[in-house]
Amino acid sequence: MLSTAIEIAREAGRLLRDRFGKSQQVNQTEIHDLKLQIDVDCQRLIEAQLLDAFPSHSIVGEEESRGDPGAEYRWVVDPLDGTVNYAYGIPHFAVSIALQRRSSDSGLASILGGYESVVGVVYDPMRDEMFTAEKGNGASLNGQRLRVSQRARLDEAVITVGFAKSAETIELGLGRLQRLIRRVRKVRTMGSAALDIAYVASGRLDAYLEFKIRLWDIAAGILLVAEAGGSIHLEPLMELPYTYQAIISNGRVDLQITEGETRQVDKKNAPPLP
Repeated sequence: MLSTAIEIAREAGRLLRDRFGKSQQVNQTEIHDLKLQIDVDCQRLIEAQLLDAFPSHSIVGEEESRGDPGAEYRWVVDPLDGTVNYAYGIPHFAVSIALQRRSSDSGLASILGGYESVVGVVYDPMRDEMFTAEKGNGASLNGQRLRVSQRARLDEAVITVGFAKSAETIELGLGRLQRLIRRVRKVRTMGSAALDIAYVASGRLDAYLEFKIRLWDIAAGILLVAEAGGSIHLEPLMELPYTYQAIISNGRVDLQITEGETRQVDKKNAPPLP
């Protein structure tokens, strides 16, 4: 299954690379986001090949979902993570593909709707960097084993704070940024959550934080980080399906995040911290 996901990610990546820097068809514009036809084209390419290889599996994707939502296996797909970067000619974006399996585990699977990630692929086609993970078998970058960083001091850490599209989550993200930016070595905001999380797995970054992130942005990355020895903390948000607050790190750096802060987005409906 991992080899199939790698092949499909490479093919989608070739399509993205071939069209990069050219005029793009814009299907939808929002104040903080764009939807391009290339997103749809890549999603359909990935879907067709996954369903051809695994017809009993379902697909959950940013652009659309297919198949039985109760299937034992589901593929979680973000065909182009970093659409605004892509549209503006910034060569920092990725294809993200994860395979999740039904699980009765009371840990992360219970937060992810009864599924756990067992295969994860994040592919950066502009750098030809293929981040891969398989549950129990570790994480790799182009075949080289990955480990999270060993940094534990906040003043040595490089972190990334993601900003969702709503005014509320932008304000919350800015508040967190203001609290941390004076304490860490650097903050980077690069525009692709999938790559940010892959960079945590590789030790390039020490932590990724966002108040409102979707499943397809993180499903592959959280397996990369877990298999590289890092830490994942997710809280589901009740107002949208497949939506979470996320603190993903090397598990060593003390981010000084309070329980009150992590529960601000959905005070009424979010479950308590574990």
